[in-house]
Amino acid sequence: MHDGLSSSVYVLLPILAQHFSLGFSQIGLIRAVYTGAMWLLEIPAGILSERFGERRLLVLGIIGSGIGFFAVSFTDGYYGVLLALFVAGCGAAFQHSLCSSLISQSFGEPERRIALGSYNASGDIGKLTFTLVSSLLLGIGVGWQTITLGYGVLAVTVALTIWILLGAKSAGILSAIKLKEIAGSNGWGIKDRLGFTNLAAIVFLDSLIQDGFLVFITFVMIEKQVSTGLVAFAVAATLSGGICGKFAGGLLAARIGVIRSIVLFELLTAIGIMLVFYAPGNIPFFLLPLVGVFLQGSSSITYGTVSNLVHTNQQSRGFSIIYTIANSASFVGPAIFGLIIDSLGFKVMMTIMATLVLVTLPLCYLLKSALERIQSSIN
Repeated sequence: MHDGLSSSVYVLLPILAQHFSLGFSQIGLIRAVYTGAMWLLEIPAGILSERFGERRLLVLGIIGSGIGFFAVSFTDGYYGVLLALFVAGCGAAFQHSLCSSLISQSFGEPERRIALGSYNASGDIGKLTFTLVSSLLLGIGVGWQTITLGYGVLAVTVALTIWILLGAKSAGILSAIKLKEIAGSNGWGIKDRLGFTNLAAIVFLDSLIQDGFLVFITFVMIEKQVSTGLVAFAVAATLSGGICGKFAGGLLAARIGVIRSIVLFELLTAIGIMLVFYAPGNIPFFLLPLVGVFLQGSSSITYGTVSNLVHTNQQSRGFSIIYTIANSASFVGPAIFGLIIDSLGFKVMMTIMATLVLVTLPLCYLLKSALERIQSSIN
């Protein structure tokens, strides 16, 4: 639900750009406001979960996102859209770190990586479903206000259903247990600060590229003069590959190791980005699912590594830091890439993206050393 709502913004951007006569930097700011709200609240969400329980906050987050999308449908100006999406982003902050914490506490290695990969893949199923529905509804003439209104109502309905199914009592019991677990813990529970810093840097660059690519890929397809009938499904095509990539990333890391998997995915991402820009005709569109596999699949590997670097009782805090860093990249990325397109064009923007992906490779070596230090201390 959360990821579906978030990704529907990508599909709405070209419509909003036309409706409000926006430049690329303004388009980037729409997405940045949504992720900026998530950036502000990820860490508070992780800390609050220790007192109130993950499940209760998850339900409240979905309601918040629903209210934001409900408000979007009634806005009649650019700044109204920004404010409404900021509210939706505040609700979306109560998801990633809380869900990841619940999963990481429920599984050991290597099952944890596969479970987190499955969780991330389910998010991409939501992304694909919502973007496809949005694209199809826009294609048959349904207004964007009607679509956002429907999503808002759906979110609130789903949240209330989840609240009834889970029950408030179980959330309170879980909260009490969790408070006892962390009573003797101090700080953030990070086992290796240098290793965690390198992981955070990799996540930052990954998120910077992922969000920038998804925000502007529709416009890249228009620039490449891809068939009009295909352009509307550019985001959905990329996300369809992301579903496979996120599941495969967690599975691959469990089989061949974290570092080898990250290096493989990053190299193929850089190659894929350049192929999308330089391939002729409609070929760029048909490359998008393959690019999506590696572009988004790396996140299952990196997020799964948080559990190796943070003590068990403080997993929600570790995940909240990583997701805050990811959201900070998603906040600045679209705005920066929008400015680059406005001033230098799409070619420079895509080249910069591919180059930044390769910066993660030396960071992988440093992360490998940290994981080896932790393993040595355990042995």
